[in-house]
Amino acid sequence: MTVDIVGVGKVPLAGVMSLEDLARGHPPGGRPIAAKVDNEMRELTHVVDGPCTVEYVCLDTIEGNRIYSRGLVFLLIKAADSIFPGEDLTVSHSVRSGLYCEVGGRVLTQAHAKAIEARMRALSSMRIPYVRHLVDKSDLGSYPIKNPRAKAELFRYREDPKVKLYECDGTFDYFYGYMAPHTGYIDEFSVIPYPPGVVLLFPTNYDRAAGREPAFKDQRKLFNVFTEYGKWLRALGVRDVASLNGAAERGELGEVVRVSEALHEKKVASIADAIADGAGARRIVLVSGPSSSGKTTFAKRLTVQLRASLLNPRLISMDDYFRPREETPLDAGGNHDFESIGAIDLELFNGHMETLMAGGEVELPRFDFVSGKRVWDGRTMRLGDDGILMVEGIHGLNDRLTETIPGRNKYRIYVSALTVMNLDGHNRVTTTDTRFLRRIVRDLRTRGVSPEETIMRWPSVRRGEEEGIFPFQENADVMYNSSLIYEFCVIKGLASEALRSVGRDSPAYCEAKRLLKLLGYFVPMEAGEVAGNSILREFIGGGCFGD
Repeated sequence: MTVDIVGVGKVPLAGVMSLEDLARGHPPGGRPIAAKVDNEMRELTHVVDGPCTVEYVCLDTIEGNRIYSRGLVFLLIKAADSIFPGEDLTVSHSVRSGLYCEVGGRVLTQAHAKAIEARMRALSSMRIPYVRHLVDKSDLGSYPIKNPRAKAELFRYREDPKVKLYECDGTFDYFYGYMAPHTGYIDEFSVIPYPPGVVLLFPTNYDRAAGREPAFKDQRKLFNVFTEYGKWLRALGVRDVASLNGAAERGELGEVVRVSEALHEKKVASIADAIADGAGARRIVLVSGPSSSGKTTFAKRLTVQLRASLLNPRLISMDDYFRPREETPLDAGGNHDFESIGAIDLELFNGHMETLMAGGEVELPRFDFVSGKRVWDGRTMRLGDDGILMVEGIHGLNDRLTETIPGRNKYRIYVSALTVMNLDGHNRVTTTDTRFLRRIVRDLRTRGVSPEETIMRWPSVRRGEEEGIFPFQENADVMYNSSLIYEFCVIKGLASEALRSVGRDSPAYCEAKRLLKLLGYFVPMEAGEVAGNSILREFIGGGCFGD
């Protein structure tokens, strides 16, 4: 009897073995933290007792990073419990290579951070098992879980009658997803004071793949945007997914939609005012952000607001300055790397920007994505005295893009879906998943690209963002959070059926299944109440700006 281990080959199965023991005898080439058994995600405690195919999930993968961070959060909860008994720990949002967390209403100090880290290291060295319990929702009251009322509200909207709890040395909690076998797997981290909370720093899969240590970089602008969004949630009375579902159940979701969109419009107007105030010097507005952040709709909404300020904005898409396909750089896998700044003809782009800023006229290119070539069709542009040049694309914050344009002439805007509303205090709804689901819906609707194809392309997109976008976030003059509190309720109805179409034997199956589970926490909502100029219309269609 043999087991086929991907990357290793067929190996003999010596009776009943756990995936952890199997990996110990036949190392898969990385540091495993879970595995796919016949294309189903399994924890390393899972027992193999017959022929199957095993693909280990290592720490340098997106899936491996999720599982590691989950075990790390549980370790943090245990440590905080022993230092601040009875106080709630909240995992708020991500920062680069880390998570921002708070404990009750405390202002955490350097001494607190050191004590938390020391306790976490002690718990890690004990190799305490993370024990899984599959329980009926009706029996949750029998377990001393964290924040039982909030958990009960969250699970009330799930169709599955069973709930997966994890126990660590007598502490019970719910975690959305899979877990490492024990605390000993969680051995690389640091705790950094960032008042009023702390940042839990750890190597991401991108750090591991690049062989670098995680480095903390103060991203105060990004942090302030998350803080602002948290205030919006409190103003709406929507703290988490359970309270959002409660609003839907009470017939109050329409008000949540209207206020969410009003907050977006108010922010766009304030950015337009800032540009108008410095319009004499700042002639070029660079709108940047990662995939599916809503850059295009934001730029069009900003254009409307600038016209209301008696300015004449002219919009250019950076995509039209792509190099011909044969000149596009290749990534490590030998595929065309359209996320790289090297895919942009920087010389042509800068030449056009200089001419326009000097009052001259240029003929604009149009990139034909079908042929992979640049097309010249006679479109020209000239800026008048009241002209504002707006450039939309992923590399707007990278100074290489506009290296010949003086900084005083530029206004840089970073757009992203910076999600703060989480499942509960310990389980995040990530910014990445918000954009991922937007892209799945848009690709299927506008390009005929299946969810399977989008899922398979997503790791390449994410690598490009990590290398070419996120390092430049803090260069922005202002950040715009395109996340909408209610959007998962709308996306659920548009994405669920498509995700269920991903076959059991597809390499995208586990990811499709994970996203379906995430959407399962949300009450569905029809798209009819979504405003025509909403960011969300860029992905679901039917918007006043077109597709």
